[in-house]
Amino acid sequence: MTVFSPAGCQASTVGCRLWTEPQMPILSMNGDFVIGGIFSIHSYMTSEQNTYTTMQLRFARALEFIIHEINNSTDLLPGITLGYHIYDSCSAVPMSVKVAFQFANGLDPIFSDTEACLKPAAAAVSAFIGESNSTPSIDTQVSFFAIFQHSELQVSHSATCACLSDKRQFPAFYRTIPSDQHQAAALARMMKYFGWTWIGAVRSDTDYGNYGMAAFLKVAQEEGICVEYSEAYYRTQPHRKLERVANVIRRSTARVIVAFLASSDMRFLLEELARQPLPPLQWIGSEAWITHPEFLRFNMCAGAIGFGNPRSVIPGLREFLLDLSPERALKSPLLTEFWESAFSCTLKGRMGVQNCDGSEDIRTLQNPYTDTSQLRITNLVYKATYAIAHAIHAAICNNVLCDKTIKFTPWQLKRVNFTTKNGYQLTFDSNGDPVAVYELINWQFKENGALDFVPVGYYDSSKPRGQEFLHTKIFVPVSVCSESCPPGTRKAVQKGRPVCCYDCVPCAEGEISNKTDSLDCLHCPPEFWPSTKQDSCLPKPVEFLSWDDTLAIILTVFSIIGVFMTICVIAVFFKHRASPIVRANNSELSFLLLFSLTLCFLCSLTFIGRPSEWSCMLRHTAFGITFVLCISCVLGKTVVVLMAFRATLPGNNVMKWFGPPQQRLSVLVFTLIQVIICVLWLKMSPPFPFKNLKLYKQKIILECDLGSSIGFWAVLGYIGFEAILCFVLAFLARKLPDNFNEAKFITFSMLIFCAVWITFIPAYVSSPGKFTVAVEIFAILASSFGLIICIFAPKCFIIVFRPEQNTKKYLMCKIPTKAL
Repeated sequence: MTVFSPAGCQASTVGCRLWTEPQMPILSMNGDFVIGGIFSIHSYMTSEQNTYTTMQLRFARALEFIIHEINNSTDLLPGITLGYHIYDSCSAVPMSVKVAFQFANGLDPIFSDTEACLKPAAAAVSAFIGESNSTPSIDTQVSFFAIFQHSELQVSHSATCACLSDKRQFPAFYRTIPSDQHQAAALARMMKYFGWTWIGAVRSDTDYGNYGMAAFLKVAQEEGICVEYSEAYYRTQPHRKLERVANVIRRSTARVIVAFLASSDMRFLLEELARQPLPPLQWIGSEAWITHPEFLRFNMCAGAIGFGNPRSVIPGLREFLLDLSPERALKSPLLTEFWESAFSCTLKGRMGVQNCDGSEDIRTLQNPYTDTSQLRITNLVYKATYAIAHAIHAAICNNVLCDKTIKFTPWQLKRVNFTTKNGYQLTFDSNGDPVAVYELINWQFKENGALDFVPVGYYDSSKPRGQEFLHTKIFVPVSVCSESCPPGTRKAVQKGRPVCCYDCVPCAEGEISNKTDSLDCLHCPPEFWPSTKQDSCLPKPVEFLSWDDTLAIILTVFSIIGVFMTICVIAVFFKHRASPIVRANNSELSFLLLFSLTLCFLCSLTFIGRPSEWSCMLRHTAFGITFVLCISCVLGKTVVVLMAFRATLPGNNVMKWFGPPQQRLSVLVFTLIQVIICVLWLKMSPPFPFKNLKLYKQKIILECDLGSSIGFWAVLGYIGFEAILCFVLAFLARKLPDNFNEAKFITFSMLIFCAVWITFIPAYVSSPGKFTVAVEIFAILASSFGLIICIFAPKCFIIVFRPEQNTKKYLMCKIPTKAL
C-alpha cells in the first residue's frame, strides 16, 4: 500500500523539512526489498524562495510506476515484492546526504495524526536511485565511505561528472547516464567538424560544470579549438556576478558559446541576457538543458545544438501519470501541491484562493509532468530501476525460486546485462558507466513559429573511431578568430593571442602548402616547382635546344646552306678538276678539305635535340675530329704553298720531301692525334646527359655534361694549336710572288677561325641554358663558313665567271693584274 506524508510534518515547502530534522518520504511503499529514490523536486533557495519542478515529480512518479510494473511481472523477481521510499532533496546537498544516511541506517517513517517519527525499517533500503546532480552524489558517496568504510549502492539517472567513474573513490556508484567525458569529446569533435575554432564557454560553478568544462577544454585544445573566455556562475551567487558573465558574452567576438550549465543556472543566465539585445549566437548545450522544454520560450537560442539523451517511449507511463483525481491528490501533500499549482485552486479550502470544484481535468494540462513525448531522463530512471531489480534477481533467484533471506550486495550490479521492455540494452563497464549514446538535438522553428527539438544526428561511443558521430545536413554559422588560410599560405600565430588567432603568410619561393590552415610550407622536390597559387608542385619544364625552337631552326637552315654550298663547290671543282686553278694546290687536299667542311656543317646538327648518351658523346668527338681534319688539310695546303715557292730556288729539292704521300700522311697523323685524345676522353670520363637544376629555379636545363673538362679543353686546345700554326705559316707565305697567292686567303680564313673561337670561350662560359649550345653551333658554323668562303669562293669565282684567268700562264704571272 502506498503511504503519503501528512501535511503537518512539512516545513514551508512540501517535503523539505529543516536539515536537522528527520526527513519524511514524499512517496513510499514497503516490500521485501526497498529501493530508495532521491529527486530534486523543489529548489530550496531561501526560507521564502522555493521553486517547484514538475519534471522531477514525473521522475519520482515514474519510479513508482516502474516498481509496480516489476511487482506485476512473472519473469522478474517472482514472489518478491519491491518497495520504495522516495524523497525530495530540495536541490540541497546536505538534504541528499541526510536522506542517504537514513537509507543506510534502515529507518522507516511512522505516521500519526499529530506527528511523524522514525523506527527501524522492516526491510532496509537495498539501493537508491539519484541524486539528480553530481555534487550531492559525490558528497553522499564520500560521506558513506568515510563513516562506514563502505558505500550504499547508488544508481544515478542524471549525475554525469567524469570524476564519479573513479572506482577507488566511488566503489558503489553506478549510473545509467553517460559520463561527461564522452559528452565533452563528442562536443569538441562536433565543433571541429563544423569548423568552430573560436568559442566562448560558460559553466555552472559546481562539480558538474567544472569537471565537465575541464574535460571539454582538454579535448578542445587537442582538436585545435581556442577559447576566448571561460566563465562560471552558480544560481546562489550575487547578481552582479551574473551581470558580469552576461556582459562578457555580449562583448565577445566569438559567435559560438558552449554552455555546460545546470538547467536552473541556464534559466538565470538566459533571463539576464534577454534584458538587452544580444548579437546572434550559436549555443552549444550540454545534456542538462538542451532538451529542457522550459527554454523553448527563449528565441535567442534558436539554432542551438547539443547532445541529449535519446528520446524513448515507456508503455503505460502516460496512463499512470494521468490517472490522478482530486481525491487521489489529497492523499499526498506533494500531489496536492502539484494539483493546486497546476489548476490555481485549493483542495483544502485555503483563504483567498478559489476552491477546486472537481471539474479540473489533468489531461488538459500541458506541462513537463503530462508531456511524455520527450522521455529522456525518465527513461534513465526506468533503466536504473530495472538494473537494480535484475541485480537483486541474479543474487537471490535460481531457475525456480527466489530466497528473500539472501543479502544483496552492490557488487552484483557489475554483471547486469539486460534489455528493457522498451528495447534498450543496459550494461555497465568497469567504471560503472553505460555505453555513451547521445541524440544530436537542434532547436528549429516549426511552421507555427514556435521552437522545437529536432533530432539531427547521434553519437555512439561503441562505434569505431571516426564513425561515432553521424548527422544530417544543418546550417551552422562561422565562428573563428581568423579566417582559414587557403592553400599556398601558412599560419603565423599573432603574438600574445591564442593559437586560433593568426595571420596567413604566403609561402616562400619554392615552397607550397596544399591544404587549408597549413602550419608550415613544404619545399617542392628538386625537379618540381610551385604552381602560381603555390598550392601544388608542378614538374619543372625541361629546356634544351629542340628541333622546333626558332633558334634551332635558324641554325639548322644555316647548316644546310653550308652543306649545300660545300656540295656546290665540290661539283664545280670536280667538273673543272683538270683546270690549272684546281690542280695548282693539290686538288686531293682540296677535295678532302671540302669533305671535312661538309662534316663540320653536319656535325653542328648533333647539338640540336634532346641530349642522350650517344648524342652527347657524338657531338663533341665528331666536332673535334672533323675540325682537326679540316685544319689539317688547310695546314697541308699552307705547307705546300711554302714548299712550292722554295722549290723554285736553284738547287732546292724540298718538294720531293713533301709530295702527295707526305701530305696525306701529315693529315692522317694530325687527325689521328685528335682521335686518340677523343678516345681517351670517352674512355675515362665521357660526356653524358645532365639535368641542371641550379642554373634556373623554375626550369630544368637538360644539357650534356662534359664529363671531363680536361678532355673537352684538350680537344679545343689541339684544334687551336693547329689553327695558330696554320695561321703563322700562312701569314709567312702571304707575300710570296704569285698572281693567285692562296696563302693570303688561308691567312684570312685562319684569322676568322681564331677570332671566332677566341670569342667563343667567354661566350660559352657565360651563356645560360640552351644558349650555351647555340653559341657552340654558331662558332662551328661561323668558322666553317669562314673557311669555305675565304679559301674556295675566289677560286669558284674565277672558274665560273673569269675562265680566261684559269690558265697556268696567268697563275704563274709575277705581277698582279687589275682584275685581282
